Parts: sequence; C-alpha cells; structure tokens
Amino acid sequence: MRRVLLRGGRVVDPGGGTDRVADVLIEDGRIAAVGLELRVDDAQEIDVAGMIVGPGFVDLHSHVNSIAGQRLQARDGVTTALELEAGLLPVELAYTKAMQEGRPINFGFSASWGMARAEVLSGRSANADFAEGLSILGDPAWQADSTPAQLTAWLGRLESEIGDGALGIGILQGYAPRTDPAEYLAVNELAARAGVPTFTHVREITEADPTTPMDGTEEAAHAAMEFGGQVHHCHVNSTSRRHIDRTLGVIERARAGGAAMTVETYPYGAGSTGIGAAFLAPERLGVWGIAPSNIVIVATGERIRDAEHLRHMRKTDPGAACIVEFIDDADPTDRALLERALAFPDGIVASDAMQVNWPDGSVDTREWPLPAGGTTHPRTAGTFARSIRMMVREQRAWSWLEAFRRCSFLPARVMDQTTPAFARKGHLGLGADADIVVIDPDRITDQATYFDSTRPSIGIEHVLVAGEFVVRDEDIVTDAYPGRGLRGQLR
Repeated sequence: MRRVLLRGGRVVDPGGGTDRVADVLIEDGRIAAVGLELRVDDAQEIDVAGMIVGPGFVDLHSHVNSIAGQRLQARDGVTTALELEAGLLPVELAYTKAMQEGRPINFGFSASWGMARAEVLSGRSANADFAEGLSILGDPAWQADSTPAQLTAWLGRLESEIGDGALGIGILQGYAPRTDPAEYLAVNELAARAGVPTFTHVREITEADPTTPMDGTEEAAHAAMEFGGQVHHCHVNSTSRRHIDRTLGVIERARAGGAAMTVETYPYGAGSTGIGAAFLAPERLGVWGIAPSNIVIVATGERIRDAEHLRHMRKTDPGAACIVEFIDDADPTDRALLERALAFPDGIVASDAMQVNWPDGSVDTREWPLPAGGTTHPRTAGTFARSIRMMVREQRAWSWLEAFRRCSFLPARVMDQTTPAFARKGHLGLGADADIVVIDPDRITDQATYFDSTRPSIGIEHVLVAGEFVVRDEDIVTDAYPGRGLRGQLR
C-alpha cells in the first residue's frame, strides 16, 4: 500500500467548509485521514508546515490536450483539465490518444458541436484534434443554418458521442453567430434530455451587434430556463468585454428564476483564438473598440498591421492562434471589470488554456524544462496563481476557503450529474481522490506574460494526482503520468 503523509499544513477543504492546521494521510490515491499528529510508520512523510493544502484545481476550460501544456497547468496547481467549450470529436479517439501518450493530470472531453456541424454541413471528417478544429473557422459552410435533415444528422452525432462518454456538449455559438436560435435550443434540449451540461461560447451580445439574432448571454439564460438543463457560460470576461456588469446581471436574474446556470472567468484582458473566427473580421472590430493592431499572431509574435493584413491571414491560415487585446490589463478601470467578474457570486475560475506552439510546427514535447521558442497565451501557465494572487492576497476579496471553492469545488460540482467520479474531486473528505495542491501563500503568483508566455507559476510547492507527485519541490516530476480520463456515464 502506497502512503504519503503531508505533515502540519493549513488544510483548506471547501467540501467541509473547514480551514485548520492538520496532517493529511493518503493511501492508494485516496484521502485516508485528516487530523492532528497522525502516526503512520511506513508513509512517505512531507513537512508542509506554513503551507496551504487544498484540493487540486479543476479547470473546466482547457484546450492544451498535451503533455507540455498539462505540465504548465500542473505548475499552476491544476490536477484536472477538461476540454469542454470546444469539445472534440470523436471522443473515443480523444480518450484513446491521451491514454496512449500518457498525461500528468486528469482529462476529459465534451462532444464538439462545431465539429459535428462541420461533418454534416461541410463534409469535413473530425479527428479529435483541437488544432485541426481551428482550421474550420475560415469555412463559412459549417456556419450556415441547417436544413431539417442536417439538424437531425448532427444532433444524432452528438447524441452518439454522449453515449460514448462525452462529458456534455461544447457549443462554439460565437463562431457561427448568425445561425437560427432554434438550433441552439435544440442542442440544449438534447443535453437536458440526456442529463449532461452544455458549455457555450455565446454569440455576440447586443452591445456588440444590435442585429444579432439574439443576445448571446440572454440566449444561454433562456435555454437554461426553457429546458431545466445545466448551462455553463464560458469566459464571461472576454465575451462581455466592457459590458460585464450587464451580462452578469442577466445570469443573476436567470439563477434567481431557478435556472441551473454556471459561469466562468479568467483574469486577463486579452483572449486567444484562431484568427479566422467570425468576430475577428475587420468590419467587426470597431464594435469592440479594437483595431487590427490589437491582434498578435502567437507563433511569430507578429502584430497585425492593418485590415488588409488581417484579411490575408484569415484567408491563408484561418486556424493560426492569435492573441486579441480586448481590454487593457494595466488600466485601473478595466482591471476593476476583471475583478468584478472574478468576484461574481459562485463564479468559477477557468483558464481557456491554449496549446504551446513551437517554430517547427510542433505542439507537444516530453522535454522539461520546455524547449526554447514555445509560445502560447499566458493564461495557460498562470490563470490560477494569478487569480489567487489578485483576489486573496492583493484584493482580499476571497478567503482561502473561497478560493478553493471557486477553483476546485464548484467546477467539480458542475460535472456531478454526468460523471459520478467527480463526487470524489474538489474536496478533501475521507475517500476523496488525492488530487492535492500545496501552496506557499506568500509566494504564489503567475510569471507568464504575453511576451514570455511559458514561464511557470511559482509558489505551487507540490501537486499530487491520485496520490502521486507530478510537481515536487516546485518542479515537474518528469516520469509521472498518473492522469486518467474522466468519462460521462448515462443514467
């Protein structure tokens, strides 16, 4: 029996609502005991006095799907990273590939609405690859309204994926923003009937496009109220920009009306996506108060020069990852918007982590430290440490208990209805999975920047997945691949 004893830390358990100095005993990947002065003869004992010990972070929104990306996330305290907003298709292939390659942290996938539509409307075969999925962004065929037969076909595809263990349905509505709202309702009706959540990148809000078929946040709220299903609103900070107070108000009213609606945010003023996204068309930028020069190509660091340059990039390489500056991190007024999004009641922290790209076109490696030249969005490496630094240490808006509730407990609860295994995640109760993060409360911070984007966070001393160290003494354990696939189970 493999035993680890974490001795004398400040143990914060959002499941039990406790914050106390205690020892934590791990046996065969589970929490076996939490208490003072535990005595175990054959345990590997680690002194964590003065450190915060809590459940590892559960990231509902990660696109890394790689060893390199997951290692950056592990250094940020993440023990479970899920591809839910975009999803992958087919999920069976996605799970098989990840298990064959090995993963340092846990993983899981939703069924991809975008890939299912592209298969039916564009004739494109999906291969469970996120980078390949970005390439559909420049194809207008999949963004069109569906005929009744097409709608039936791709809904059937999604239903089959749920049967194969998809964790829900990922809906990139903002990437096909002119489609009939009836189709969005149809997807949510399917999900509610199957008992799985939907995860939506909402279409444009009315402030950005008064001609939108429906305000994106209102649409998600309406679906939650109409069918009684679980509707998750992705990265409300980036889809709302400077209209965050209004959109959060919509979500608050829907919740007050009984809607099962959850929401996430990340603490950066710039997003990242494929440059072919519908909302990055040159004629669309003005409504958000940005210009082509607010877009930077991730792989090269090249800043888009003008509208003609943007049109060229969108035509020749629509899947190219780019960073989009939508509000100013350094401006106090804009920063306050991010802080209000993070402070929203029951708001969840999620990263929207992006894969690392190297100049030779590769997106993964087993090398650690990562080879030079890799680029991504800094949220991949720093979302959770940055959120905690801002909201616990600087703003004092969250207690440590609240920080773990938002980063660990609440995201795990989103998944309870579809995946019983999540009942053991996000807390430190007896029998819980020993997915644990140990934090130096005085040092925890992000280091990644837009210009040096793969610098790991600091102050995350240890990270364990199923009781196995993947980060030890603030460094990656390079032969540790304890991550397991979490799959939905129809009830």
